[in-house]
Amino acid sequence: MQFMQILTAAILAAFLGYVGSWYFGLIEGNFALLLFLATVVTGAFWLAERLYFLPQRRRAAQAIEDAAVQRRAELDRMGIQKVDLDVQEAQGRLLMQPWWLDWTAGLFPVIAAVFVLRSFLFEPFKIPSGSMIPTLLVGDLILVNKFTYGVRLPVINTKIIEGNKPARGDVMVFRYPPQPSLDYIKRVIGVPGDEVAYLNKRLTINGQVVPTTAVPDFLDEVKYYPQLEEQIDGKAHRLLNYPDAPAFIQGATSFAYRDNCRYSVEGVVCKVPEGHYFMMGDNRDNSLDSRYWGFVPDANIVGKAFFVWMNFSNPRRIGSFQ
Repeated sequence: MQFMQILTAAILAAFLGYVGSWYFGLIEGNFALLLFLATVVTGAFWLAERLYFLPQRRRAAQAIEDAAVQRRAELDRMGIQKVDLDVQEAQGRLLMQPWWLDWTAGLFPVIAAVFVLRSFLFEPFKIPSGSMIPTLLVGDLILVNKFTYGVRLPVINTKIIEGNKPARGDVMVFRYPPQPSLDYIKRVIGVPGDEVAYLNKRLTINGQVVPTTAVPDFLDEVKYYPQLEEQIDGKAHRLLNYPDAPAFIQGATSFAYRDNCRYSVEGVVCKVPEGHYFMMGDNRDNSLDSRYWGFVPDANIVGKAFFVWMNFSNPRRIGSFQ
């Protein structure tokens, strides 16, 4: 048992060291990997508890009871009737899980439930920037559907079951292509085979100008911004478009299939390659998106964002969105 205590302490120290290093920015953390390892480790302890340690404790408790019964029988033969033997207390101490199983096997059901929920059903995210204003605000806590676009294995993100294809207008979470350890959220503008043009701050898809209508200005804290409603494939959403912001794309990087894009002072025109998607933020002049770093491959898809479940500074934000 002493070996198991030392092993458990070492494992817990390793997990705490990883989380601490991640928190202080010493390493680049991977929560999906951390949760997977926690599930595997606690699952192994849970199986060991069910198959070995718990039966062993039960046998020891039964041995105490058998010894007590035998002792009572011997005392009865000697004519001694009153016996002060607290067998139940001793059995209770023996059957109690030690601390190293409480902190491993005892946590397995909760960790396993979180792992399954987060990996295959719904994952929570927090909006860190204003690139999706006015649809999503900084501080929005959102839910992402992990199975709409197909079921993927956790950590390696390999698709094992096909689902729906991302559609134009969907709000999608994906792994940022230049740095896949980061999750980004943008709107799907172009699907494979589309030609997307953003020229003079007007969006065109396959030669068709995407219709927009002016709506009341958007108030962001203390300042009003011009706001438009855009219709993509019959789905309406709102966006910000600052008249004074330049049309040209400044700072576009080198990326895969960059030859599919033509940049000019008017903006950019891109042909979306097979298996990739063109993404843009709703805050069109304040969004680092496919105009700058290229296309999102299918392998980087995380899921479809669909619901704000909390914003602590503005609870009225709770609800679904387009």
